[in-house]
Amino acid sequence: MAELSHEELRQRFSSSRSFNDVFDAFESALRQKIDDIELYRLLFWNNALTADEITLFGEKLAKEFPHIAYDVYMWMANVFEALYASSDNFEHSLMYYQKAANVNPAVPDPYLDACDCYDPDLNIPPLTTLIDFVKSGLETVPNKKSLLQRLSYLYKLLGDDDLAEYYRLKADEASAEAPTGDPPAV
Repeated sequence: MAELSHEELRQRFSSSRSFNDVFDAFESALRQKIDDIELYRLLFWNNALTADEITLFGEKLAKEFPHIAYDVYMWMANVFEALYASSDNFEHSLMYYQKAANVNPAVPDPYLDACDCYDPDLNIPPLTTLIDFVKSGLETVPNKKSLLQRLSYLYKLLGDDDLAEYYRLKADEASAEAPTGDPPAV
C-alpha cells in the first residue's frame, strides 16, 4: 500500500469526518516516522473526533515519539480545555498539563496554564488540586517567581490571606534574587 503524502495527511487530519480515514492516515504517518507536531495539531483540532479518540491518538503519538511528547501533551490539554471543559470539568486538561510537566518539569507553562483553567463559579478544577500541582513545580522550575505569584493568587481565591501573603513575599524575594542583565565581565 502506498503511503499518504504530507498534503494528503494534512487534509485527512483536518477535515475527514470518518474515524477510519483519520486512523488510516495516522497509521500512515507513524509508518513514515513523521514527527511534525504541526501536522498532528490538525488532527487534535478535528472536531469530528471524540475525546476518547483524541486521547488514543495523542497517547500513541507521545509514546512513539518521546521527543515531542511535551508538545503533544500541551496541545491535548489546550484542546480539552477549549472543546470539552464543560463536559469533563477540565479533568482531561489538567491530566495533560500534569503529563507535560512530567515530561519537562523545569518549564513553568504547564503549571501556569493549568491554573488558567480554573472556573471560580464552579470551583473546577478544585483549587486545592491546582495548588498542589503548582507546588510540585516549585521543586523543579528554576525561576520560581511566576509559580509563587500564582500560588499567592490561588490562596487569595481560597480565602487564605496568610498563605496568599506568604507566597507573595516569596515571589518578591525570588525577584530580588533573580540575576538581571549580563554577568559582570571578568
